[in-house]
Amino acid sequence: MAYSKIEQLVFELAEPVAASAGVSIWDVEFKKEGKESILRVYIDKEGGASIDDCETVSLALSDRLDEQDPISSAYSLEVSSAGLDRKLWRESDFMSYIGHQVDVKLYAPIDGLKEFTAELLGYHEGVVSLRYEKKIMEVPQDKAASIRLAVIF
Repeated sequence: MAYSKIEQLVFELAEPVAASAGVSIWDVEFKKEGKESILRVYIDKEGGASIDDCETVSLALSDRLDEQDPISSAYSLEVSSAGLDRKLWRESDFMSYIGHQVDVKLYAPIDGLKEFTAELLGYHEGVVSLRYEKKIMEVPQDKAASIRLAVIF
């Protein structure tokens, strides 16, 4: 999955803002939802981002976006934590969470499975390696609607 031009610009504008707040940018999404455009910026830090972190980044980033004006249409800015069930999509995301359980949703079934939880074994050149029950599966990332960390209590 690649960033759109706007998402990439916002990511670059947000990085120094986040760094000065002691957090990092996990992801950026710019989507049309109904009649509204939403700019979502997900942040993270060791131990998890707090509401105060989100507020600090939101206020500073809002000012920065007003100065740079990379989005010509009206939109709402949302800054939130990447969350426990964070989406994995960059190679570094997958490599950081090898050995963890992930929830996988596929566009079309593979071996009869469309949604399942599996152990993340690895990632190489766009292919995610998983252990589902006792079986090893190779899932091309572009065949997955989402791969997120599983929240297990």
